[in-house]
Amino acid sequence: MVRCISVYSSWHGGCCLIVCLSKVVALVRDMEKANEKLPIDDEKLFVLKCDLGNEDEITACLDGCDSAVWAASGFTDNRENSWIVQLKKVLGFAFTPSKTIDAVGVPAMAKFFNGEDSELAKIVMLSSAGVTRPSWDESKKERLVGCADIPIVRLNPFNILNIKAECEENLRKSGTKYCIFRPCGLNDSHPKGLRPILSQGDVAVGRINRSDAARVLVECLFVPEAEGKTFESFTLEGLYPGESILSPLAGMPRDSDQGISEEVATANYAMMQQLLPGTKQESASLAMGQTYEQFDKGETGRLGERGKEDAEGAFVTSNNN
Repeated sequence: MVRCISVYSSWHGGCCLIVCLSKVVALVRDMEKANEKLPIDDEKLFVLKCDLGNEDEITACLDGCDSAVWAASGFTDNRENSWIVQLKKVLGFAFTPSKTIDAVGVPAMAKFFNGEDSELAKIVMLSSAGVTRPSWDESKKERLVGCADIPIVRLNPFNILNIKAECEENLRKSGTKYCIFRPCGLNDSHPKGLRPILSQGDVAVGRINRSDAARVLVECLFVPEAEGKTFESFTLEGLYPGESILSPLAGMPRDSDQGISEEVATANYAMMQQLLPGTKQESASLAMGQTYEQFDKGETGRLGERGKEDAEGAFVTSNNN
C-alpha cells in the first residue's frame, strides 16, 4: 500500500497521483479541495484528513504502508497559509514561519520506514529545482547565471529553497531508502504527456506539467535505479515519453557516490541552457510570474516587472518558472 502525501494549497500546488495499485491512501489537509481534485469515487483510493505538521498523526496514517510519496509543502504556524500570505501583503510586516511541514513530515516518514531492507525507495520526496542555488558562492552563481538568477532563486520567498534543501539533506542522512525529485516550474498550462528530461547538479531550468511530474514520482517508487538519487527534470514540447525513466536514471550516480563533479555540473548546465523554452532563451532575465513567451513578446508578467514582483504572493500562486 502506498500513501500519497499531498496538499492543494501549497507552493507546488500538490500533485494528484493516480496509480494502478491495490491501495493508495492520500493524506490531505483540506477535504473540500481533495473532493474537488481527487477521484474520490475510485475504490482503490482512500482519502484521509491529516495534520501534516503533526508527527503522531502522520505516523498513525502510515500504518500498513509499503512506501510513501511526500508531495506537500507549507508551514505549520497556521493551516490557512493563503490567509497568512494575504495578511502579510496587506499589513506589510515581516513574518518567518516557525517550521515547515516538510521539516515535520519527512523525518516522521523516514523514522517509520527506517531499517527496512529494500532495493526500492521507501520515500519519494517532491522537492524543487533550485534548492541549492541560494547557497552557491558568487563565482558559481556568475558562471551558472542562467539557473542561478532565475526569479524563484533570486527572490526565494520565505527562504523556502533553503528550507527544502535542509529537508533533503535530513532525508539523506536518515538511513531510509529514498529518492528526491526536483521538478522545474510546475505549470498546468504546459503540454502534458511529454518526455521528462533528467539531470543532476541542480542546473535545470524549464517547465513541467503537474501530471508529468506525478508520473515521475510514482515511477520512482518502482525502479531500483531511482533509489538513493537526487535529480531534476523538465519536459519539452515535441518529445513524447519513452516507456520508462529507467534508462536515464541508470546512468546517474547515487548521492552516496559523492554526486557529480563541478565539471560535470557545468557541462550539464550548458546542455540544459540549450533546451530552454522560448526563442530568446534568457531565463535569468525573466520576472517571477512571467512566461518565456511573454518575455519574448516584451509583455509584463502577472506579478509585475522584474525587481518589483510580489514574491510572497508568487510563493502561493506562481507555477510558471
